Amino acid sequence: MARRAEVERQTAETKVKVSVDINGTGKVQVETGIGFFDHMLKTLLRHAWFDATVWAQGDTHVDDHHTVEDTGIVLGQAIDKALGERKGVQRFASAIVPMDEALVLCSVDLSGRGGAFVELPKEGKVGNFDVELAAEFFRALATNARITLHLKTLSGENKHHILEAAFKACAVALRQAVAIVPHIAEQVPSTKETLV
Repeated sequence: MARRAEVERQTAETKVKVSVDINGTGKVQVETGIGFFDHMLKTLLRHAWFDATVWAQGDTHVDDHHTVEDTGIVLGQAIDKALGERKGVQRFASAIVPMDEALVLCSVDLSGRGGAFVELPKEGKVGNFDVELAAEFFRALATNARITLHLKTLSGENKHHILEAAFKACAVALRQAVAIVPHIAEQVPSTKETLV
C-alpha cells in the first residue's frame, strides 16, 4: 500500500516543498538554510524511517521563525495526506529516548485532531537556533498532520541534547504509530470508525 505525498506552500515569507513516503527506509534530503534545524529534521525523518525531501527558503534575514513554522505546516500536511484514511495503523505509540544526560518522552495518537502539548526548553540558543522554535515546529507539525503529540523533557541540562532527544523520541513514536497492523489492515482503529 503506497503511503506517499507531496505538498508545496508559498507565502510572502516562505516557500516550502516536501515529499514524504511513510513506507520508506530513512532516505532523507533536507535543505532549509538553518543548520541546526536541518540536523533535527534529518534526525526526525531518518529515525521515523520515512523517505523524504524537505526544501525551504524563507525570510531568515528577519529570523528563523517563519521558515521553521511553515516547514512544520507543510511536513504535517504531507504526513496527513500520506496517511489517507489511516486504515490499519497502530494509531497510538510512545517512546522515551535518551541523548546522553537528556531524556525525553513522546506520545502520539493519530487521532485526526491536531494538538501539541510540549515541554521543552524555551530560552537560549543552540548555535544560532532559538530553542523556543522547536515547540513552534512541533505545534505546526501536529496541527497539520492532525495528530495529538505530547513531548515532555524528563531530564537534561544540555539544550542540544534535549532537543535532539525530542526529535528522536517523536520519530520513534511516529514510526510505531503509523505502522500497519496486518490483521486490521482494512479497519480504522476507532470506535467512530473514522480518524478523518
